[in-house]
Amino acid sequence: MRSGKISESVLTRSVLRKIKTERKEVVCGAGIGVDCAVLSFDDGEDSVFSTNPVSAPADMVCVYGVNRALNNVAAAGAEPVGILLSAMLPEELEEKELQNMMAQAEEICSRYHVQIAGGHTEVTGAVRQPVLTVTGIGKRKKEDVSGRSVKPGQDVVVSKWLGLDGTVRIAREHRTELLTRYPARMIEEAAGFEQFFSVIPEAATARKSGVCGIHDVSQGGIFGALWELANGAGVGLEIDLKKLPVRQETIEICEFFNLNPYELSSAGCLLMTSEDGNALAAALEKEGIPAVVVGKTTDGNDRVLYNEEERRFLEPPKTDALYKTGMKEE
Repeated sequence: MRSGKISESVLTRSVLRKIKTERKEVVCGAGIGVDCAVLSFDDGEDSVFSTNPVSAPADMVCVYGVNRALNNVAAAGAEPVGILLSAMLPEELEEKELQNMMAQAEEICSRYHVQIAGGHTEVTGAVRQPVLTVTGIGKRKKEDVSGRSVKPGQDVVVSKWLGLDGTVRIAREHRTELLTRYPARMIEEAAGFEQFFSVIPEAATARKSGVCGIHDVSQGGIFGALWELANGAGVGLEIDLKKLPVRQETIEICEFFNLNPYELSSAGCLLMTSEDGNALAAALEKEGIPAVVVGKTTDGNDRVLYNEEERRFLEPPKTDALYKTGMKEE
């Protein structure tokens, strides 16, 4: 199989159909476009879990992994309260690098009052760079703000910019190549997009501002997230391609490697639906979070992208564009 996220058909055929055992406590389990498991124990709150594996250089692996896990939990309408870290480390890794990894994880967790609750650390010759699995743990009241609330006729809203973490990875890991065409200032600016990785603030604001559905944009980019949101809710889409927000640095870097920015890993970007998208976007903007209405959900199965007079159909998620640069599978 190819590197990256497996296709929807393989996921359905070889993973989801093999899951047979059910329990009443699991109110939301594995499924297409579902990033978290939700458990309910009849105490007025649900427990929310999300697992994210990441392979990356030691100086950034916790930044990617911890943010993604916390983002998944926040997008499910929950308050992140803890994480579990499982790290497989290469033999060449120095103890000082491990210390720096944990310092990064703790800094992110401290920022959002989240506890590192446990995990596992192992050195193995089976990996060439750190492989980190982060399990995010959260709690939420039983009111549901997941994709089940997405209905036809709602506005589709996107926060911040697409392709953020893909841009950071390429800028950091392909700096020498990029410097042959672009100034160092631009590459440094792109590498600094990690400051935008968390969606916890916008998820909290959205929950208070009339959001109906929330989906964290990650691997597969905005195209993948749009498909997963629509497929999970059973709605169609009409999306204006030109309204999808993207930084110029991302466009330039994608052009250098001949990548589609709309299929590039996009942690830090939140996809939402609302009965009044302009009001939701205004509430986010008031908190200093860029947001824009990019289209509508529709009654039907067609997921349509408009680019001025051009009309095309959205396709099922593809392998993340990040892997076309030669980076390792996450």
